[in-house]
Amino acid sequence: MFCLILVLSGVCAVGMAAPLQDYYSYSMAVGDGSGTEYTTASDGRITGIRIWENSNAYIRGIQLRYDADWTTAVCTSNGNPMEMTLRNNESIVQVSGKYYSGYIYEIMFVTSRGRSLKVGQPYGSSFNFYPTNVGSELRFLSGRQNGNGITSIGAHWALY
Repeated sequence: MFCLILVLSGVCAVGMAAPLQDYYSYSMAVGDGSGTEYTTASDGRITGIRIWENSNAYIRGIQLRYDADWTTAVCTSNGNPMEMTLRNNESIVQVSGKYYSGYIYEIMFVTSRGRSLKVGQPYGSSFNFYPTNVGSELRFLSGRQNGNGITSIGAHWALY
């Protein structure tokens, strides 16, 4: 009986020692980073995106829809946004763009079906965010905004 308990406890210890695979990754924020922190984190899956641009300049606002509910717009929602609605079983798998002189000037979202939404001006240094784990998708954005526009942006990825 003692040998059986010893063997079983050894099997359990080996099984418990194996690390669980981590399906979360973070793309470090880019940009100046001045102003107030923001996050678009919410429950559900991202199903839509709205972006506001200061005419021929930087990105003024971002809003994500989770399932049927829109988050509060980050920074500003004045003017007419560019918008993309995701289809069933479609997710955001890449976020890229450009930042310059304290603001995010261009942003592009690419979906798992190869569709994209690109807003802004091609000025400045490039960034390219994507998940490090196969099957992961954009879960939320975070960064800073100063009331006039988005000054930094980072992306959080995970399995849904």
